[in-house]
Amino acid sequence: MTTPINLNRFRKQKARAEKKAKADENAVAFGRTRARKDIEKARAEKAARLLEAHRREPGPRDE
Repeated sequence: MTTPINLNRFRKQKARAEKKAKADENAVAFGRTRARKDIEKARAEKAARLLEAHRREPGPRDE
């Protein structure tokens, strides 16, 4: 005699596999790699530093 199959477990495993496949598709379509995120963050920080470095201090006539 064969062992009974838990249909709920099978259904949930199938749903998990489908969600993972969809997530993988979205990661390819919309995701950025860790390296790309780090590069963009470094560029943004550099731009902010350059902007701050060129900021003028208020003089006696400006106040």
